[in-house]
Order: sequence, then structure tokens, then C-alpha cells
Amino acid sequence: MKLLFLTPQLPFPPHKGTTLRNFNLIRQLAADHEIHLLTFVDDESEVRWAEPLRECCASIRVSRPPQRSLRRRAVDSLTSRWPDMALRLWTPAMRQLFQETLASETFDVVQVEGIEMARYWLDVSRSPALRQRARLSVFDEHNAEYLLQQRAFETDLRQPTKWPGALYSFIQWRKLVRYERRCLRAFDAIVAVSDKDRDTLLRLSPGLNITVVPNGIDTALNTARAHPPNTSSLVFTGTMDFRPNVDAVTWFCAEILPLIRTQVPDTRFTIVGVNPKKAVTRLANDPQVTVTGWVPEVRSYVQAAAVYVVPLRMGGGTRFKVLEAAALGVPIVSTSVGGEGIDLTPGEEILLADEPVAFAAAVVSLLRDPARGAAMARRARQRVETCYDWRVIVPRLAPLYQACSSG
Repeated sequence: MKLLFLTPQLPFPPHKGTTLRNFNLIRQLAADHEIHLLTFVDDESEVRWAEPLRECCASIRVSRPPQRSLRRRAVDSLTSRWPDMALRLWTPAMRQLFQETLASETFDVVQVEGIEMARYWLDVSRSPALRQRARLSVFDEHNAEYLLQQRAFETDLRQPTKWPGALYSFIQWRKLVRYERRCLRAFDAIVAVSDKDRDTLLRLSPGLNITVVPNGIDTALNTARAHPPNTSSLVFTGTMDFRPNVDAVTWFCAEILPLIRTQVPDTRFTIVGVNPKKAVTRLANDPQVTVTGWVPEVRSYVQAAAVYVVPLRMGGGTRFKVLEAAALGVPIVSTSVGGEGIDLTPGEEILLADEPVAFAAAVVSLLRDPARGAAMARRARQRVETCYDWRVIVPRLAPLYQACSSG
């Protein structure tokens, strides 16, 4: 079949959530289908360096992303009917490119990746002639975005210093309820990343056709370590200008790490990820906290840790970081939010705790009993191999595409 993907950025190199998902979907589907790609790049030379992606695609057409200042975003938050995510990647150039692509070719499937790109399909849907150039439209909803902003609002509301962020999230939450519902109803089929996300989206619009295709991991590339390190080191990884990640590490260092150190004084904490905000870099004032910024590869930092921590209090979808840590054979302690959407058994394959005292106790229990942590990590690795390898996950799209073919 002939598939057209719209992605918010070039899905190569696959170094973070969206690019990991998009590249692996395209790579697996390319074995059986003809893939065409529309995406954003800062420089067209990026495509030349993306040889593994080019090998999967019959064509790659690109446009430059818009540049919006913080001031512009603030004004739009107060004056525009669109939520921020509908404005973030909206450009006349991409609109024209999408329309020209549909006008010149017919596709069996148009698959839109993420809510930032959904507005382009809303726009095209107003033209019956263009709408008919795709036999099936699919919306891959990476997160239940309205829930993410609702949680951010509820979390930031607890601290007066974060009330400006709470106001932003409240406005976005209410706009996203309307906008996300409209997007969901505009497509023939919806893909969610977890059963929980599917249920959350169904609350917006009951009766939707939603297929669950979880986030996954390449278990052949991410191999389990042979032996756990003899350290009291903890690690967190993620894009460090992403608000849920910033909140996670600042909360962990303020409320949880001091409790851990009362029992394991030599505990060290490493924060790995690009673009750390000032609130994150300041954490390195503690000599036992390291903020790396960008690193060539993350896996060695994860494998060097005794415990992988996921102290997330806001967010949605499923966490690649949890899948990666499990595949690498590192025991995980997470909040309930951090572990959402991933079928790891609490107490057996992952430890879950939502309050500082309980979270600290879970980490200390693994630091003091490495054998327990190693056994838990082995079980988590086995679960990931069975349920979350991309070779297992991507075939779940087949029924959607087969319905298109038979229809």
C-alpha cells in the first residue's frame, strides 16, 4: 500500500520519544508498504545524513518549522482560539506542500503523527476533492494532550511560584478539550499508545475507533547489562527543557534525594539530557548531583546506575525512558504517572511510589539489596522482549490498513 506520513520533525536520528516512535513505525512498515514522508527540518542537509530513513522512504519532502518567540506564544495563549499545540508547527509553506502532495498523488493511507500536525488534516478535510485523495486517514495520538495540561495545572497550582505556569496550563487544558475532540472526530481511525490513553480519549468522544499501538523499544540494540554496578548511583534521562522532566528532577532533588541520603549517604544522582533549563543546572550545585547536558549516547549512563528513577508528576502517554531502562536491565522506581501505559507488574518488574517517603524507601530497598534489583530487572527485560519490541508492536496497524484495502 501507499502510505503518506506527516511527522513533526525528521524521524532521524531516533534519539527521543517522537523520533523513536516515528522512525521505528516507518522502518517496520517499509518492509511491506511504499512510504512517503512530509516533515520539518531546520536545514535540508539533515535529510542527506539520514540514510537509514531515506532507505525506508520512496520520497521525503520537507519544510522549515516556524519560529515563535515566548512573547508571541504568551499573546496567542490569551488571544487565539487555537491551543498552543495547534500553532506550534502551523506554517503556510507546509500547508501548501501537503495540499500539493495530495493534489498530485493518491494515497491508501495518510497517517498524521501527533497533535501538532493534526491541524493540517483539519484544513484539508474542508476540501472534498483533497480529502478523497486518501482512502484512509489515521491520527497517531502520542499523548492525551488535554490530560497532560490538566495534570500540569494541578501540580503547579500547589506552589505559588509556579502559578504563571499553572495559568498557562489551565488555558491550554480548556482549549485542548475542544480542539482534541475536534481532531479525533476528523479522522477515520485513531491510534493510542496505551489502553489508559485510549480510555482517556474516549472520554472526550465516546464511540471512536481506537487501536492501541504502544511505544516500543529495539531490544536487539538495547541489550541488558551483564552485571549490576557496585555503586549507589541513580539516573534520570530525558529532554531537560521539557516541563514534566524539569518538574520531576527538581521535585526529586528537593523532596526525595535528601531522604535517601539519610540512609545511603553516598548516593549520587545523574541527570542526562539535552537543553537543561536553569532550574536543572542549579541542581549540580550539589556535588553529588551531575547534570550532563547533551551526551553522544545515553545507554552507558543508564547501565552504570544502580537504579533508574522516574519521579514524574505530570505528563501522558507511555515513557520510552521506562522501556529503555527495562531493556537495559536496570531496576526502575517510578511514580504511578511515570509508569502509566506500560504493563510492568508492580513489585515484580517495577516499584511504584507517589509520595516522597515511599519513593525514597523503594530506592533504598534496591540499593541495599542488589540481588532483588537484578531479579526485578531480568523480569522487566523479559516482559519488554515479549510485549514491547517494535517487531511485535507495529503489526497491530495491519488491521487498520487491511480494512482500507478491503473497503
